[in-house]
Amino acid sequence: MLSMSVFQATIVLAVIVVVIGGGIFAARSVEGSEGFSLGGRSAGVPMIAGCIAGTCVGGGATIGAAQLAASLGLSAIWFNIGMSLALIVMGVFYARPLRQTSLETVPQFLRLNYGIGSERFSTVVSSLGILFSAVASSLPGIALISALTGLTHVESALALLVLVAAYAFFGGMKSAGMGGILKMLLILLSLAIVGIYAWEETQNPVVMAAIPVDWWNIFSCGSHHIIMSVLSLLVGVICTQTYIQAVFSASNPHTAAIGAFSAAIVTLPVGIPCALVGMYMHVAHPEVPALIALPTYLLNEAPTIAGAVALGGLVLSIVSSIAGLSLGVGTMLARDLVIPRFGITDSHVEMVVMRGLIIGVIVVALGIAITHEHSQVLFWNYLSMALRGGGVFLPFTIAIFKTRAVPPRITLISMIVSTAVAIAAAVLESPVQPLLLGLIVSGIILAFGFFKNGGDDEGEHVVG
Repeated sequence: MLSMSVFQATIVLAVIVVVIGGGIFAARSVEGSEGFSLGGRSAGVPMIAGCIAGTCVGGGATIGAAQLAASLGLSAIWFNIGMSLALIVMGVFYARPLRQTSLETVPQFLRLNYGIGSERFSTVVSSLGILFSAVASSLPGIALISALTGLTHVESALALLVLVAAYAFFGGMKSAGMGGILKMLLILLSLAIVGIYAWEETQNPVVMAAIPVDWWNIFSCGSHHIIMSVLSLLVGVICTQTYIQAVFSASNPHTAAIGAFSAAIVTLPVGIPCALVGMYMHVAHPEVPALIALPTYLLNEAPTIAGAVALGGLVLSIVSSIAGLSLGVGTMLARDLVIPRFGITDSHVEMVVMRGLIIGVIVVALGIAITHEHSQVLFWNYLSMALRGGGVFLPFTIAIFKTRAVPPRITLISMIVSTAVAIAAAVLESPVQPLLLGLIVSGIILAFGFFKNGGDDEGEHVVG
C-alpha cells in the first residue's frame, strides 16, 4: 500500500471533488436526450477538447508511460505522440464532414452509406471493443485505488464505480467536457512542475551514469514499434464513439476541427514528465514495481502540493477515461439499438435509457476487471482494437472520402470477416498484430467491392 499523509490525502480528495463537482455543476443546463449526449450541439472548442483529452489521457498516457519508460526510456512517449497525431488527422479529414451531418453515432454514419446491416453490426462490435478498452482502464484503476487506500480489490472496484458514475451520469457530454477541462488544467500544471523536478534528478551524475544512453532517444524502440503504435492509435481514435461524439456536439464544422486540434496540443506534453519519472524510478528505486512508479514518485519524491494534485489527476485520468468510453457505448446502444427497437420518442425517457445503459456498461467493465484481476492489460487493448478497428475503420474512412463507393453487401461482409480474423488473432496471440491482420483482410475485400462497383457511387445502394 502507498502511504499518504493526511495533507496529501486531503489535496487528492479536493482535486477529485472539484473536477467531478464541476462536471455535475455543468449538468444543470442539460435538457433532453440530445442535451445529454451532444450538449445540444452547441459545444465550443474548450468543451470539445476537454471531452476528447479527458477521455484519451487516461492510465495509458500517464501511469502506462512511466511504466514503459522504466524499460524503454523516452520512447515510451510514442503513445502520447501517436494520440496527438491521430487527433490531428481527425481534425483535418474527419471532423468537418462528420459535423456537417445531423448524426450522433459512428454506426449511423455507416448506415447512411452502407445500410442498416452495417449499422447494427458496427454497433455491436464497436460497443464490445470500447467496453474492453474500459476494462483495460479499469484494471490499473482498481489497482491504484487499492494501493492508495488499502481497500480490497472488490471494494476498490466499487469505489471506482461511484467515481465513474458521478463523472458521467448527470450531464453526459457537458459533464465530460467540463470535467475534462478542469482535469487537464490541473494535470498539465502539476505534471509540468513534477517534470522539472524529475528532469533535475535524472541529471544527477550518479543517476545519469546508470541510465542507458539509448533511453534518451525516442526512436530507440524501432520503426516497427513506432509505426504499429501510431497506426493502432489512429484507428482507435477514429473508431471510438466518444471522440466522434465530441465532434458531433460542436456548434459548427470549423469548431469541431479546432476542438480536435486543441485536444492534440494538450495531450502531447503529458507523457514527457511521466516518462522522466519512470526512468528515474527505475534507476533510483528499482524495488518499486514499474506499474506504481509514477504514483510512488508523486507521493514520496515530488513537491508535496504538486505531487498530490498530480496524483488526484491520475485518479481522475482513469475515471474520466472509463466514463468517456462508457458514455460512447451507452449512446450507441441507446440510439442505434434500444430506442429504435422499442420506438421510444419521449426525450426524457431517451435520457433515462442512456443513463441506465451507461451505468450498465460501467458495471460490466468493472465486473470483468474484478473477475480477471491478474489478466494482462495489453490483451484487453489488443482485443479492443481488433473489435473497434479491424472491420470498421476502412469502411468508415472510405465513406468520408467517397460516399457509397463500395456496395453495402460487400462492405458488411468485409466488416464481419475482418473482425473475425482480428479477434481470432488476438485470442490465439498471433505474432502479427490482430488489428493489422484485420485491416489487411478488410482492405482486400473492400478493394474487390470498389472495383466491382466501378469506383463510383452509382452502384448498389441499400440505405435503411
